[in-house]
Amino acid sequence: MSKRVAFLRNSIAELDVAAYHAKYHNDVLASLRLYYSKDNPGFDRRFLGSSQDEVNKERLEREEETDLRSCFAVLSALEAAFRIDYLQRRQGKRGKKNEVSRAFRQSPQGRHGRVRLDDILEVWQVVYPNWKCVASELRSAFKFRHWLAHGRYWKPKLGRRYDFQYLYPLAVEVLEEWPLCGRND
Repeated sequence: MSKRVAFLRNSIAELDVAAYHAKYHNDVLASLRLYYSKDNPGFDRRFLGSSQDEVNKERLEREEETDLRSCFAVLSALEAAFRIDYLQRRQGKRGKKNEVSRAFRQSPQGRHGRVRLDDILEVWQVVYPNWKCVASELRSAFKFRHWLAHGRYWKPKLGRRYDFQYLYPLAVEVLEEWPLCGRND
């Protein structure tokens, strides 16, 4: 039997994760746009000798990096929601008597009591076949997260372009519609 996990109180997991990251993402983009505009009091000093095209190119690079970081944050929070749900269902007290909880309690765990996220999604997909399409999208999105988390040193084969505008609504849909423990009890 694996050890019980103590969850942090007042952590990001207890916030409205999607809204939190959306606000943060939009604030950072607005800050970047101000920083790279002539409304920035230090613009002339910072960009002395740079053409407007060079300034715009640098701003776009920073916006793209911000988008990737926001994607990573949303996907990490989504993964945490699935792992917390899994652990709460498996640990008993919060573990409900429903198909998902029973399947989690019966599923084997890997090394050190860890379970693969893919295995968690598989259970959801089997129990709720109408969510198969969304579960498949999540699997692909988590491949993108894996690429981000491990240094982006290879060209990923993802089948689509991932950005915050795509991942944010997906995260909102999952967090609002799926009966994850601690979220939609």
